[in-house]
Amino acid sequence: MRASNRTLLFWTLAFGLIGASGTALPSLAESGNACEPGTGEAVAKRIQARYEGIRDLRGAFAQTNESATFGGEPLMNPDRKTGKVVFAKPGKMRWTYEAPEASVVVSNGSTLWIHDVDGRSVTRLAVTAGFLSGAALQFLLGDGQILESFDVTAKTCEPGRVALDLKPKAEATYERLGLLADPESGDILATSVLDLFGNLTRIEFDAIEINQSPGEEIFEFEIPDGVEVLGYESSPTG
Repeated sequence: MRASNRTLLFWTLAFGLIGASGTALPSLAESGNACEPGTGEAVAKRIQARYEGIRDLRGAFAQTNESATFGGEPLMNPDRKTGKVVFAKPGKMRWTYEAPEASVVVSNGSTLWIHDVDGRSVTRLAVTAGFLSGAALQFLLGDGQILESFDVTAKTCEPGRVALDLKPKAEATYERLGLLADPESGDILATSVLDLFGNLTRIEFDAIEINQSPGEEIFEFEIPDGVEVLGYESSPTG
């Protein structure tokens, strides 16, 4: 799998928690005031309540990466990536990366496809595969409670913005998650994930619309002719 697609995979697995909430890392708000005791738990509850009332969500996103290195080479492409995303419960999502290179990540809740357009390859995985464990799997399926699955700490506070650090209580496929949120509304402003390789991926959202009832076909993927299929699972269809 190319380094850019590894970025997509780790981010997709971690961000599955949009089914009930959202997340980000303290580095999203490196400056700010200290938070009052209890802020982390209070904001996490506000986010939980906000997103439990959302059936689906769509908007634009911008993604940036801070990459670890292996043998002197970065594991992920540091280029800023932009595109559009659609989520629907339970566990359905479609990320359409438009620039600087085209890629698509789709899940219908049971199967995950990652299409590297330029590389002419599709990675296909069952959502229940072993790499989906702990809180990531729960949230990808539209289940779970933030405070049951994570130790939550409010790192910085400023008007309209609180940065939370979320450390999974159980073994997970990432090191930690986090979120930058509006403490009053519970809306997520930005998210990030630190994977087990030390790569930090940040995503900021814009033009968010909720409860638009997207069609089921958005969350299905038809494998194009002439592409290489990696990690093919024979049990699902599609």
